[in-house]
Amino acid sequence: MQDQGRQLTEEDARESLQNHIQVKAGEARAKYGADIGYAEILEMLADREVVRYPVKTVFACDALQEGEFAFVQPIGTSPSEGFILHIHPAFENRKEDLPLLIAYQLVVINYGDIATGTDAELFGATLLGIEVDSYYERLCTLTDSLS
Repeated sequence: MQDQGRQLTEEDARESLQNHIQVKAGEARAKYGADIGYAEILEMLADREVVRYPVKTVFACDALQEGEFAFVQPIGTSPSEGFILHIHPAFENRKEDLPLLIAYQLVVINYGDIATGTDAELFGATLLGIEVDSYYERLCTLTDSLS
């Protein structure tokens, strides 16, 4: 691909993806409001404008590695078959924390293997209206609470 005679780089693609992620998170925030809680994040999971594929959430450790707060598992060979979002059972009754944890996983569902942790942090922070560094610190605190 070329842009005005210039060869586009991997960095250009990364920047474009991050811009897209930020726009999509901003659109979801505009649609669901500034105070996104557990009820709103569950509504988003059913909204194909926000989450491209069906998602079922379960609170179970069996698919999680040690220290993992959540894991997205494809149901079949095609993303259109949906995903299971495994969330550590320690968070089942912590509804105030679940939007942070779930938002992080949405980029995996929407963008697959091209999404990075940085992309997930950007999406979650934008969706929830907080700074990326604050979002990251809160995720670390939640993850550390598992040990």
